[in-house]
Amino acid sequence: MPHFGFTTKNSTDTARLIADECRDLQTAATRGELGAKIAILVLRHSPADIQQIKRNFGRKVLDLSPEYRDSLARKINEHLLGTYQAIRLQNQQGAFGSMQEPVSPLQKSYWEMVTGQCPPEDAGSRIRFLNYLLAAFCMFVQNEPGHAVGTPFPGGDTVQYRDGVYYCPVRDMANDVDAALCPFCPALQTPAIGYLKPPVNGSAHRKQEFIRNCHDFHNFNG
Repeated sequence: MPHFGFTTKNSTDTARLIADECRDLQTAATRGELGAKIAILVLRHSPADIQQIKRNFGRKVLDLSPEYRDSLARKINEHLLGTYQAIRLQNQQGAFGSMQEPVSPLQKSYWEMVTGQCPPEDAGSRIRFLNYLLAAFCMFVQNEPGHAVGTPFPGGDTVQYRDGVYYCPVRDMANDVDAALCPFCPALQTPAIGYLKPPVNGSAHRKQEFIRNCHDFHNFNG
């Protein structure tokens, strides 16, 4: 397996190395094998990189209302650090060796998507890749949603866990948006939700605007 510490001089080299790592991640056959591969890549980062993801997210949601923005940021930040620490702990405990269940076949197309979202011209690819690794760990190793239980959405709806099933209020609303986590997430669409509805008889532009809003603020990718 190729390993690298992002000590390259330019974003082109970084993007090439990320593509190599993504191809290697696609070869994982079990949840444990994927977890071990992700752990190696995640743990080369320091908590300072998690803080950078938090700062990036904070800038992204500045236009949201203060109350909602603070609630969302707290949950996202808690989830990021919690996932990082869970990977570190499970790696130390050797927990991945017992996870012999086959990994979801969706993970292959997930890493193809990630490669496309870390292009050579983007200097932020290093941090973006870390965020995608954390999300993949949740969805493909832990079988948990890309957004943690309790993540709030406009209108008061949240990601929920009921009777062994995860539910998300926007699960089916952003499947056609590039880079959304939704197509790979194990959560089901929340039934009979009270979430903000798409415009009735809206134009294609208005409908796409609604989907884009869901993506921009709730499928943050670094």
